[in-house]
Amino acid sequence: MSQEAQLTSLLAQAGITVNGPNPWDPQINNPNLWNRIFAQGSLGLGEGYMDGWWDVEDMAEFFNLVLRANLENKLRITPNLIWQHLQARFLNMQTLSRSQRVAKMHYNETDAYKASLDARMTGSCGYWPEGVTNVDQAQEAKLDMVCRKVGLKPGQTVFDIGCGWGAFMGFAAERYGARCVGVTVSPDQAEYGRARYKDLPVEFQVKDYREFDGKVDHVVSMGMFEHVGHKNYRTYFEVARRAISDDGLFMLHTIGSPDSKETIDPWLEKYIFPGGVLPSITQIGRAIENLFVMIDLHNIGPHYDKTLVAWYENFDRNWKKQRNPEEERFYRMWKYYLLCCAGAFRSRAIQVWQFVLSTNGVPDGYVTQR
Repeated sequence: MSQEAQLTSLLAQAGITVNGPNPWDPQINNPNLWNRIFAQGSLGLGEGYMDGWWDVEDMAEFFNLVLRANLENKLRITPNLIWQHLQARFLNMQTLSRSQRVAKMHYNETDAYKASLDARMTGSCGYWPEGVTNVDQAQEAKLDMVCRKVGLKPGQTVFDIGCGWGAFMGFAAERYGARCVGVTVSPDQAEYGRARYKDLPVEFQVKDYREFDGKVDHVVSMGMFEHVGHKNYRTYFEVARRAISDDGLFMLHTIGSPDSKETIDPWLEKYIFPGGVLPSITQIGRAIENLFVMIDLHNIGPHYDKTLVAWYENFDRNWKKQRNPEEERFYRMWKYYLLCCAGAFRSRAIQVWQFVLSTNGVPDGYVTQR
């Protein structure tokens, strides 16, 4: 059986017809795509899309169907994937020096984020309770829920690990009267946040989280733990434990995997999240042992599907329409990133967890916030 026939048969098992009539059916523009996928796996699939070798009208649903059918595990292992696993197992891919790769490769794409995100530039999953109709509302609902989850009170200090452009810190200072300090490895993010929140008690420090030295009432971290790496999970929680007061709460918001892994998808590792890896419940449980007590766990994974689709709609509407070949390739890369991830959350292959952690538990009991 030819490579094309094998892949066409696999896709048919997921309800996908190559060059078919449905919005989730891929349209093949270059027949060499099949060889590329067999040689490079998901990396070849993603780069093939970036190069215009295939298209699909509803990319998020395409990936939802692919992942629900577990097709990625039915393709052979590629040399690229083997090398990625060897690196993750024997090297610390998230050392202090390597952490700068994330800033240089990913978070310096400020214009793309401005075109995609909400008005506050909140770079993690929104929360879409009943009545929320757009991503600006969803992010404010999430930020407010996080403040309530740690019981934030006026005058308290919060440490934001991986603070991004300062969305949480700005919100907590404006709405709850908090004082906030955050770390980011991106000078661009810090520059943006300092200008935007110059009149608020908000401090941006450009450093790795392992270099933070201070004491605070509470700790918050959203969308950063995915960059920590399995070799550094324990260190991450030790940093949080040193910083937090004995009666403080730590709200950790992270994408999660149903099984323990040491690597991320090769295409995402190369183009979006260098050194990234998704933690499992088991890995987090081991890392917090004798440091924190888990007092609440909230799974909001389905909300990331909605968030990512909304980000893509913003990006498509706001990004320039006249593009040279290099700009077109970037547009297709960003679209692929947002919508393949939307499909992954839609399929429930990956999750979003919000943990509330306490140093010793809450003596009078914790009131769950939703």
